[in-house]
Amino acid sequence: MRDDPSLRGKPLAVGGRPDQRGVVATCNYEARKFGVRSAMPMATAVKRCPELLILRPAMEKYRVVSRQIMAIYRSYTDLVEPLSLDEAYLDVTNSPHFHGSGTLIAQEIRARIAKEVGITASAGVAPNKFLAKIASDWNKPDGLFVIRPRDVDAFVAPLPVDKLFGVGKVTAAKLKRLGAHTCADLQRWSLRELQHHFGKFGARMYDLCRGIDRREVCPDQERKSVSVEETYVQDLPDLDACRRELAPLYDLLEARVKQAQAERQIRKLFVKIRFADFRRTTAECVGLQLDRGVFDKLLDTAFQRGRRPVRLLGIGVRTSEEDDNAQQLGLFGLADNA
Repeated sequence: MRDDPSLRGKPLAVGGRPDQRGVVATCNYEARKFGVRSAMPMATAVKRCPELLILRPAMEKYRVVSRQIMAIYRSYTDLVEPLSLDEAYLDVTNSPHFHGSGTLIAQEIRARIAKEVGITASAGVAPNKFLAKIASDWNKPDGLFVIRPRDVDAFVAPLPVDKLFGVGKVTAAKLKRLGAHTCADLQRWSLRELQHHFGKFGARMYDLCRGIDRREVCPDQERKSVSVEETYVQDLPDLDACRRELAPLYDLLEARVKQAQAERQIRKLFVKIRFADFRRTTAECVGLQLDRGVFDKLLDTAFQRGRRPVRLLGIGVRTSEEDDNAQQLGLFGLADNA
């Protein structure tokens, strides 16, 4: 939309083709009015919005923009933690700019992004990461929302439980069955009660429903895996078909591991399958280097769990960082939290 003004005001999505099992990577707010959302099958998106314009991703363009924005961030603080291509946390507690005022810094960052990069950015300012993430979504698009320390209790109490970091559909449904619909409801539960129902995560919820989050902003994120996957236009009918597709995936994974300079960090190998009925399984084993034969065996193991046509096939490695001289590819983010 920035580069082609004729697209502004029209429902627009970025992703794959609807006739080839494409998925919505992201979409603008005009498309969201029709119920289109990220991770939705593109075929579904087109049904909901027949006038939807679809563009293929332009990753190099996004990387250039990301680097521009990350440079803006780091001119205010070294404590920048990227989350994804369009999100990052900033800790400006000790920033010399505006005497460390998160609100003023966020205002200036948003203005600079608009002027220097040509896109809008939303920001949330709060005492911790959990609240900042919620605040960043509060006034989208192109908004700023501030949660001051003295306002935390009043802000958190009416929040639905599914807003809590780590609470997915299953946990939210269980909480609601137990009578906890909001954070105020959850605050009535003791720590012991939450741990009884949810184990270790109960202690986490005990803090979050009170607006407490002790996680620090961590600028150095360890790469935990390198992987490749493919969703096929037509299901792979049997194990032999999957084996044939393993070769190009292996070549691509080998190139990505080399590019990430992660050869010496490999600790496990894995194969992921999504069957035609959308059931998923992953088979993995300990391994210190890429090995095509091991991937063949893992594929056999994973396929036997479903024994049906395969919609998605992926392979990868899990890594650990032990080489002080290793370099990693960085994940840069557009301004979404500040």
